[in-house]
Amino acid sequence: MQKRVVSTRTDRCPREIKRPLYLRVAGDLERQIGIGTLRIGERLPSIRTLRTQWQISASTALQAYFWLENRGLIEARPRSGFYVRVPFSDLAPEASFEPQSSVPRYAGLDGRLGQLLKFLAAPTARQAGAPVPGSDLYPVRKLNQTIRQVIRENPDHSCSYEFPPGHGELRRQIAKHAFREIGRSSWEEIIVTGGAMEGLNLCLRAVAKAGDTVAVESPIYYGILQLIQSLGMKPLEIPTDPRSGMDLNVLEQAMRRKRVRACVIMANCHNPLGYVLPDDTKSSLADLGKRYKAPIVEDDLFGDLAFQEPRPRTIKYYDREGLVLLVSSFFKVLGPGYRVGWVQAGRWQSIVEQLQFVNSMAAPSLPQQVIARFLQSGGYDRHLRRLRILLADRLQIAGRAIAQHFPPATRVTRPKGGFLLWLQLPKTVNAITVFEKSLKERVEVVPGSMYSTTGQFGNCLRVNCGSSLSRIEQSVAILGSIATSLAARSRRA
Repeated sequence: MQKRVVSTRTDRCPREIKRPLYLRVAGDLERQIGIGTLRIGERLPSIRTLRTQWQISASTALQAYFWLENRGLIEARPRSGFYVRVPFSDLAPEASFEPQSSVPRYAGLDGRLGQLLKFLAAPTARQAGAPVPGSDLYPVRKLNQTIRQVIRENPDHSCSYEFPPGHGELRRQIAKHAFREIGRSSWEEIIVTGGAMEGLNLCLRAVAKAGDTVAVESPIYYGILQLIQSLGMKPLEIPTDPRSGMDLNVLEQAMRRKRVRACVIMANCHNPLGYVLPDDTKSSLADLGKRYKAPIVEDDLFGDLAFQEPRPRTIKYYDREGLVLLVSSFFKVLGPGYRVGWVQAGRWQSIVEQLQFVNSMAAPSLPQQVIARFLQSGGYDRHLRRLRILLADRLQIAGRAIAQHFPPATRVTRPKGGFLLWLQLPKTVNAITVFEKSLKERVEVVPGSMYSTTGQFGNCLRVNCGSSLSRIEQSVAILGSIATSLAARSRRA
């Protein structure tokens, strides 16, 4: 239920009355935001409602909202309206770019991964670092209804294999759902996998072999680094800006010297930096792959969680040579237990299908049928619209909490989608120490050094902001206390 915005135009001083009308409307709304009458994440009155309450034109109402939007007090959400956001002044400064050179390097598996896995298995963990939203953000009831429906109509649902390339109806629904972002494609080009990690594994094995160099963003999700190294390949880290992504000049130099056999790139809602690359950059990446005959494995796992409308396109959209292998999954949106992903492998389709048969025989049958039915019903798109709004709110609230609890020099990314924040702590704060101390407090966070094989990002953390609001605030307060204590200790030393 919307709060009624009460106009107080009659008791304004003469100086206030001389202000343009749209500024008087905006000022009234700004005061209500300031005292909490209009709260963070709350929807503002529609343009029609504001016109009636203030007896103003639609253009004046829009001017007021645009003025508040430019001040960072509200934000527009496509097909939804205007919402109160955390003011820029309440947020920590934005994360900066510190380019460093790199060479291909095999460093072996990271021992800290075992610590994380052990901790994540504990039911009492707050999971500020685990890359999944809270259970309250999944469409559990609707999916359970769909499961019962599939079981009732097809009781033999799991009595046979869904051999590669997978369940036909799911592949058709995926092609229909992803039409805009992947462009010209047939459902027959879709291969269903047992999650995105299996898809990445199959694609890398299809295009490269042990000893080859694979270019990646830096920082990049630690699971991808571990995967590359488990296959005996060497990651080459390309400097990556928190806003504009990978340095294409450095990438092209590496390609020109024939040092790169393939690339792994996350163009939409990057993990951990959160950016969405503009279309011209995606097109340039596709052109680079074509020019140097270098396959691009595109990880689009978080793409559906982008806040912009329409949903951003992929690099695959600009691929005319079949050199981009697109990997995605449903578990960030539907739940981690739905280990169903998909691949569009271009010229390597047959090889990926064969590798999947050898690797896992087939993806699980029941989840494929359930997701196909959920997509067909329109439930996925409806849930996604709600999920994007909730995640945007939680990122803002987490950003304000970080500004309140962390050392003043802390910097934070401004994600364009997803639910992850990348924190740059003061140089004197060791993120590994924060990680170790936070585990004792039952708060899991991922240290930045796990996102590189070169020792970079030692003062950085990745924080998951997809859990409940109370858990976000508790976890951020604990982490901030640890970081502030370490920063103070280093100043006294």
